[in-house]
Amino acid sequence: MGSKEILSEALQLKPEERFAIVEGLLKSLDEPDKKLDDVWAEEAEKRLKAYREGRLEGMPMEEVLKDET
Repeated sequence: MGSKEILSEALQLKPEERFAIVEGLLKSLDEPDKKLDDVWAEEAEKRLKAYREGRLEGMPMEEVLKDET
């Protein structure tokens, strides 16, 4: 069964059943990527080390967020 047929069948379901399908599909697309998590953890460790060694300057959160409002 192709995607068009699946969609056609799904559209015949009750709204709460369609919602459950949509929610399940979206959740399947938002699964964590272990490799990406490892890369970010390594980068965070490097930045923290550089900050502690004085090679990286910090910035107050208020200054970072001031242009966001």
